[in-house]
Amino acid sequence: MRAVVFAYHNVGVRCLKVLLARGVDVSLVVTHQDNPNETIWFESVADVCKEHGIRAITPDDPKAPELLTDVKAAKPDIIFSFYYRHMLPVDVLSAAPLGAYNMHGSLLPKYRGRVPVNWAVLHGETETGATLHEMAAKPDAGAIIAQTVVPILPDDTAHEVFGKLTVAAEQTLWNVLPDMMAGRIPKQPNDLSKGSYFGGRKPEDGRIDWSQPAQAYNLHRAVAPPYPGAFTDINGRSYVIERARLYKDPLPSLPPGLAVVDNGIFGVCGDGGALAIHSLLADGLPISAAELKANLSASGE
Repeated sequence: MRAVVFAYHNVGVRCLKVLLARGVDVSLVVTHQDNPNETIWFESVADVCKEHGIRAITPDDPKAPELLTDVKAAKPDIIFSFYYRHMLPVDVLSAAPLGAYNMHGSLLPKYRGRVPVNWAVLHGETETGATLHEMAAKPDAGAIIAQTVVPILPDDTAHEVFGKLTVAAEQTLWNVLPDMMAGRIPKQPNDLSKGSYFGGRKPEDGRIDWSQPAQAYNLHRAVAPPYPGAFTDINGRSYVIERARLYKDPLPSLPPGLAVVDNGIFGVCGDGGALAIHSLLADGLPISAAELKANLSASGE
């Protein structure tokens, strides 16, 4: 089997390595140039291509006619997309006789769209997974080929869940690939009426509304570093929660927001629940409870 692969991020690296381990002839890889404004905490698909002598290209526009020419010239039997960040046009999807397949980071049809792991953690889900599905004109709408479930534990951050998801994606592809290579591609309905669709998230979406109940903890978990982090602004300074846990013991009656109690930093929510904050950043630098208390006093908080 010969494949053209669109790939990026850790899932892209691991799934590309699965194809190579299973003996798939990867004739072309399409990936992204790293964005200098983004924190690059993940592995490089381009580096894997260099190690294996695979041609890799980084077009800016997947709709450019040059890309379609490159894909057709690679003569793929099948196309895969592993965390490639752009929708692929229909003419590219139709360039391989066995079809085009994407690895998505949720249990489709739930959490179609962008950053599904972050959304699942934000909504307090207790499980998610990896889904290999057929690609169609609509995002994450094609038939389901295979899925693997992973748990989301109560204190898991999105970064920790993404680590599990990377392994789940590798397992999903490894297990189903022999059947796909033999021309036996299992397909199950992807009932969109039973699912959900979510768009991308911006750093500003991490702003904490302390008047809300202690679900603010889910916001912290969903955007904790290496993502931009849940934050609050006080008197012109930005405070980002780096590490926190739900606090289960009673606290004195305090207004919503950041507070220092017995030399500990807390985030008090509108329902009286609280986050015990074990690491807090002020304008990007760690801040102690004593320093925070002085800052809060100076700002009248």
